[in-house]
Amino acid sequence: MKMKKLFLSCLSVALLGGIAMAGGHEKGTLGTVKDRGSLNCGVSTGLVGFAAPDANGNWEGFDVDMCRAVATAVLGDPQAVVFVPLTTGTRFTALASSEVDMLARNTTWTFSRDVDLKFEFTGVNYYDGQGFMVPKSLGVTSATELDGATVCIQTGTTTELNLADFFRVNGMNYEPVPVETNSEAQQQYLANACDVYTTDASGLAATRASFENPSDHVVLPEIISKEPLGPLVRHGDHEWGDVVRWSLNAMVAAEEYGVTSQNVADMAKGTNNPEINRLLGSEGNLGEMLGLSSDWARNIISNIGNYEESFERNIGSSTPIGLARGLNAQWTDGGLLYSPPFR
Repeated sequence: MKMKKLFLSCLSVALLGGIAMAGGHEKGTLGTVKDRGSLNCGVSTGLVGFAAPDANGNWEGFDVDMCRAVATAVLGDPQAVVFVPLTTGTRFTALASSEVDMLARNTTWTFSRDVDLKFEFTGVNYYDGQGFMVPKSLGVTSATELDGATVCIQTGTTTELNLADFFRVNGMNYEPVPVETNSEAQQQYLANACDVYTTDASGLAATRASFENPSDHVVLPEIISKEPLGPLVRHGDHEWGDVVRWSLNAMVAAEEYGVTSQNVADMAKGTNNPEINRLLGSEGNLGEMLGLSSDWARNIISNIGNYEESFERNIGSSTPIGLARGLNAQWTDGGLLYSPPFR
């Protein structure tokens, strides 16, 4: 009898799961994107270096490259992306309602977003932390000197919560100046509506680089939080989650193995490293396992480049943003960047 009840219980769960799939995602997101012929990717409303349109309206940036990598893996075309600019207040609703297929939008992987909001983070494409920027004219050299400051803060973010914790721990008070977007924060900060702007340190560097006189502003030395930023998808569509996850991993692994956009065509003919061969589709059937073509990763690297190429092109030390690799260096170079094996 117990076995019969257990069987019926499992059957009920399976039927409910099937009904849910039939109601909203019958083909799954991978099938939907293939049929549509384009990827709907949620990005920032504009953060230079990560996601912002250029003078011709073409989106570019480190997060934009993540969107283009997934589009290339699925459709073979890095241009097959519809970029959907989303604020911190609209990003999760847009993903949950299927307005977008994925987010690549400076979003921190947290417990509540993963478990309570029912999203699946598919990796970390940038290890960040929260910092503070102030006008040099204030003469402030440490965040512990900010008692009584007015602070521009994007609402609905982890930075809003970290800010409250930091001031509480240090026995200080502050007055929040809520903003919706990085652009609004920049305007308010430059208009002296707040003394301080706080967000991820990478965002501060990108914002500061866009100022007319960047040297008039100082990013303070304190980093007060862990902000693992990464792409995310909806819970429950594991096939799609795998595609996004392994598109990122392909770029990370390519850097580790020295596969670049310049040499990928030659290396795809075959090497004496079996893992490179599996990554590039000259051995094994990893692409088939993902529901993709055998050259899915080769196409990503050929069109977008490996992780290092994307990093240095958009936010690296030779760009106006000037970020060092730091924690985002390969694990072999003392960083945290690490792809699971391609086998």
